[in-house]
Amino acid sequence: MPGMWFEEFEEGQEFTHPWSRTVTEMDNVLFTSITMNPAPLHLDAEYMKHHHPHGQRLMNSLYTAGLIGGMIVYDLTMGTTLGNLGYTKFDFPNPVFHGDTLRAETTILGKRESKSRTDSGIVTFEHRGYNQRDEVVHIAHRAGLMLKRPVEG
Repeated sequence: MPGMWFEEFEEGQEFTHPWSRTVTEMDNVLFTSITMNPAPLHLDAEYMKHHHPHGQRLMNSLYTAGLIGGMIVYDLTMGTTLGNLGYTKFDFPNPVFHGDTLRAETTILGKRESKSRTDSGIVTFEHRGYNQRDEVVHIAHRAGLMLKRPVEG
């Protein structure tokens, strides 16, 4: 698996993930609709043109978070995680619009042994999403339960 084992993470490590994606109107309308969010903020171009300071629809923030969260999987957690334990920060400092191209970076904030499991430890990640103008559009602090390298034998 391409993911990293608990032992491979070190506090302060930085990762620039190779993936980027240009987000589209279809992404926004589909995600917003299937999650049953009727907000004109995401769906109504005329409303936004006349009633919102940005003058255009915003990408659904949960879509943005999901996309940034997905961009980190292959490098860090593919096949080596037992799952998310929780988020302590989940911020969106700048809006995302149709046509923006997003990319992700990660910093390892810390790690510790699991108190209840001998096969894993807890890694605290900071995931950041950026647009094509290098503006931060998403910051998440997340604790993940990461497997330790299997013992050979």
